[in-house]
Amino acid sequence: MRTGIVLIVLGLAATGAWLAWPQLVGRSDPLAAYQFATVQRGDVEDLVTATGTLQPRDYVDVGAQVSGQLEKIHVEVGSEVKEGDLLAEIDPTVYRARVDASRAQLRNLRASLKEREAQLALAHIQLRRQQALMAEDATTKESLQTAEASAKSAEAQLEALGAQIEQIESTLRADEANLQYARILSPMSGTVVSITARQGQTLNTNQQAPVILRVADLNTMTVQTQVSEADISRLKLGMDAYFTTLGGGGKRWQGRLEKIEPTPTVTNNVVLYNALFDVQNPDGLLMTQMTAQVFFVVAQAKDALLVPMAALAQGAIRPAPAAGGARTGGGASGSNNGGGEASGASRTGGPRPGTSRAPLSGGTVKVLNAGGVLEERKVRIGVSNRVQAQVLEGLEEGERVVAGLGSSGAESSNRPQMPPRL
Repeated sequence: MRTGIVLIVLGLAATGAWLAWPQLVGRSDPLAAYQFATVQRGDVEDLVTATGTLQPRDYVDVGAQVSGQLEKIHVEVGSEVKEGDLLAEIDPTVYRARVDASRAQLRNLRASLKEREAQLALAHIQLRRQQALMAEDATTKESLQTAEASAKSAEAQLEALGAQIEQIESTLRADEANLQYARILSPMSGTVVSITARQGQTLNTNQQAPVILRVADLNTMTVQTQVSEADISRLKLGMDAYFTTLGGGGKRWQGRLEKIEPTPTVTNNVVLYNALFDVQNPDGLLMTQMTAQVFFVVAQAKDALLVPMAALAQGAIRPAPAAGGARTGGGASGSNNGGGEASGASRTGGPRPGTSRAPLSGGTVKVLNAGGVLEERKVRIGVSNRVQAQVLEGLEEGERVVAGLGSSGAESSNRPQMPPRL
């Protein structure tokens, strides 16, 4: 009997201890439920990112204007050439023969021209003689008419021969040009970036213009970037841009947006627009077909007060706890920046791209004040991206703001573990 009473008493005591445990030890530090970030100074950029490729701004595909066997290529890929340098030669035998034939024919016609000029002079002499005899009635009218016809015929033959000479001269110029085309010269100064023909290959220009090689000026490269239709409206001509390459070690190349092509390319139902800008390449580190990670600077701020975007999200959607007598603010003003790329205000209008200001937007954050309690505070933000936001009013450097929940979570921190049942 006594043993049963003891067991009942122990059971009641254990039950009471278990029920009283949250009131005895359950009030843990409410700040342990949060992660904090310190307001500090730094740089922030609102960016549009895209992938692009590098191409020489100025290049020429050098082809053949005449058919024939490619007799000699005088350059190789990577060769530096100047305008007018000899790049390749096509077998000139046929074209040299045509030039020689045209020159010989031209000499023959010029000799015939001298003969026709002599015949014309003789016809004029005979015509004047017949005219003088006719004045003295010493000849017949028929003889005079024959002399006049002979003079006109000699003039016509001389004119026809002159036309033939002009035709042969034109043919000779074409043949000489074709002979010159057999020597392929560089149309510009630059670098040989590709060779598509081979020495000994027969080129046929009757079907298409065969390309032998490409000469490009690598001192200025064009970045051709494909931007999605969701971001293309944020781009403005003249805005700052920079890019990095896979093997560039993080080096940035700077430029300004120069052109947005209005016609998109559609790949797998994805609409992309080409945005292009040039960049100087004096050291030759940028090469053709390199992949570039491009960043268009919509807005930026230097040496600004920064808070994480998560702090704005926390302040906007979660009420401050009333633990420890902390003040609870009213309804937080809605912020469009939580987790987004940038505020709607910073996407349209505002100052010139690349300047240190952007249209302002509001938000609310939870601040740990000097008394160690949380309070909600309204702030004005400027430039923002997915990670950080510029604070223009409402916070001071060094203050701590709530940036998220602690590892234990808010619910687990307010509900301590129960002791094991007896």
